[in-house]
Amino acid sequence: MGGNRLYRALSTALLATASGLVRAAEEELSEFVPYEKIVPREIEDPAAGFDHLWYEVMVDITIIGVVFALLALYFLYRYRRRSEDEEGSQKPLSRLNIIGWALIPAFVFMADDFFLSANGWQLYDLYRRVPENSLEVKLESAMWTWDYTYPNGVKTYNELRVPAGQPVVLRMTSRDTIHSHFIPDFRIKEDSMPGRVTYLWFYPKEPGEHVVSCAEYCGQLHSRMYGKVIVMPREEFDAWYQAEADKQNIKLTKLGD
Repeated sequence: MGGNRLYRALSTALLATASGLVRAAEEELSEFVPYEKIVPREIEDPAAGFDHLWYEVMVDITIIGVVFALLALYFLYRYRRRSEDEEGSQKPLSRLNIIGWALIPAFVFMADDFFLSANGWQLYDLYRRVPENSLEVKLESAMWTWDYTYPNGVKTYNELRVPAGQPVVLRMTSRDTIHSHFIPDFRIKEDSMPGRVTYLWFYPKEPGEHVVSCAEYCGQLHSRMYGKVIVMPREEFDAWYQAEADKQNIKLTKLGD
């Protein structure tokens, strides 16, 4: 009798949890605003979305871990051996018990996975749509360097300088093998490869320096393939941009032309 009551209580709790997760996913998707309606007013930073999604994942697995730990402790105590001569017996489960214990937990976990997946796909869709006013920089990866080319032809190596407050998109390819341009502070990573142009974009809001590393094993000395992103105030960036064009004897093309 005690086992049946526990089973009914667990079934009720699991069904309630699954229903709540499904309703939450429906509400989340119903509030989705098309990207085209957001961009003209304000640029959304995907980095903040990735941070929030990771927080949801950590909360989710923590709750699941706690629930499983409590159940394990309960079963250890409830069905413990009370004497050295005691022998356990396996009570047969009914067909309903078997189906319930298999399907209800699976349904709960799948509902939770679908909820997180829906949020992840929505965020990925936002990330893959580049804002129109982005600064476009070409990147050619090679063992073991990042070669950046700006719209006016200015070239830099292992150092990407960008203005604060303007989205930046990198159009990437590779001279030799597969590399992966990873900027941890902006939560972005994308492969560059020979014969194909890939891209990533990020939104540097404040001045500062950020590490760039290669997240794809590309051969010997792979660990030395790193660089940095330097986010500069707009006026300082414009002055640097002009000075580099003069130093490299390149005719300046204004950004956005």
